Amino acid sequence: MTQPGAAGSTRTLSDSDFTAPIEDRYFEDYTPGAVYEYGSITVSEAEILDFARAFDPQRIHTDPAAAAQGPFGGLIASGWHTTSVMMRLFADHYLSRVASLASPGIDEIRWPAPVRPGDTLRLRVTVAEARRSRSKPDRGLVRTSAELINQDGVTVLTLTAMNLLRARDP
Repeated sequence: MTQPGAAGSTRTLSDSDFTAPIEDRYFEDYTPGAVYEYGSITVSEAEILDFARAFDPQRIHTDPAAAAQGPFGGLIASGWHTTSVMMRLFADHYLSRVASLASPGIDEIRWPAPVRPGDTLRLRVTVAEARRSRSKPDRGLVRTSAELINQDGVTVLTLTAMNLLRARDP
């Protein structure tokens, strides 16, 4: 995976950016409607093969010659590899390093287009919902719509993430 340094790799797509850096970001800093874009990571053929051999040993992911004759006309990354790339960008740039408590799950994961060797991927996130927990007011639930987009502007992954975050002001 090729990743540029954090400086210059993040930009906001909304009128306001986070009011706090990731090292000091709490539940209150996630504003519904805010949109951010982070990246990028370039996926190599070797990484696709290594991941698939370890975790998703289907021929479209592990055998370039067989994949060339398959439904995608060439080698493609496992959807789970694609999701792992998304998670790396999500953890590196979006998810608080001090207030993240856990995730109760992911909803509606989709891989609408394949990831191919050499694709460069970026993450676009939208804070869909942020609500304080009624039973534990020291935290809140942030629901995030996430898209992974390749260098051609094609969406290769969509999902909705849910994260529990500690509140700054309980």
